Amino acid sequence: MYYRRKILLALLEAFEGRLNKVSLQKLLLLVSKQQKRPDFHFVPYKYGCYSFQANADLQTMSKYNQVVLENKDWIKTDTEKYLISLKESDRLIIHYIKQMYGIKTTDELIQITYKKYPQLAINSIIAKDKLTKDDYQKVIDARPQSSTTILFTIGYEGISLEEYINKLIANNIKILCDVRKNPLSMKFGFSKTQLQNACNGVGIEYLHIPQLGIDSDKRQELNTQADYDKLFVLYRNTILTQTQDYQEKIIELLKENKRVALTCFEANICQCHRKHLADAIIKNPLFIYELKHI
Repeated sequence: MYYRRKILLALLEAFEGRLNKVSLQKLLLLVSKQQKRPDFHFVPYKYGCYSFQANADLQTMSKYNQVVLENKDWIKTDTEKYLISLKESDRLIIHYIKQMYGIKTTDELIQITYKKYPQLAINSIIAKDKLTKDDYQKVIDARPQSSTTILFTIGYEGISLEEYINKLIANNIKILCDVRKNPLSMKFGFSKTQLQNACNGVGIEYLHIPQLGIDSDKRQELNTQADYDKLFVLYRNTILTQTQDYQEKIIELLKENKRVALTCFEANICQCHRKHLADAIIKNPLFIYELKHI
């Protein structure tokens, strides 16, 4: 079992085996903020902090009869004791969270997390009703304000879905252009539907443009930078010369929305075709903006 799932089960165990969905997310955030290397990351969602990974883990554990969702409560049905199996530091953190917040209501946990981490409340549809005027102003102030017109590129290799989404939010991205030929991934959250839903949930429009991608069979046996460079020469001489209309569509999106990002897998921009796509776009006479790799 993944260690992070033991954290979830141990947290439920500490709270008498039952927590409603919102409270569980809030308490898990408070646990994660105490960890040196958090097992879960969070995005600003409709009701504040939210971990896609935690929800997916709970759904998976329900299939193995470790938890069950009853109305809006997650209930631990696994009889094994998980607190004792955690690292001492994590066990102490959960005991601390239980001691500090064990009698707090869901509304109180919402208020606590919104005030401590206003950046995670920027998309909340209930923040104004839950906070004082001054605390709500801090949430408004936490919203990214950058409005310079910039074309971004971003890869998702080596980071969680939540970390990736938070990068988009921090840079005030309005439209994410997925330029993979086949938007499938073994990495949680990055197949097309998952990524689209995650983006839409935080107010970012997702657009898939497969015409700008590279066929999977051409991406085999890429072992050295020279292998990548050879592939990208072919990409520049074929696909990029045949897709001017799609490249100009991205420029039009940029003109209308100001903050647009191109995305693919590789963290290293020199090993990803999005660099060469971006280079082709900025050479277009219609492009009068800035390019930034994040």
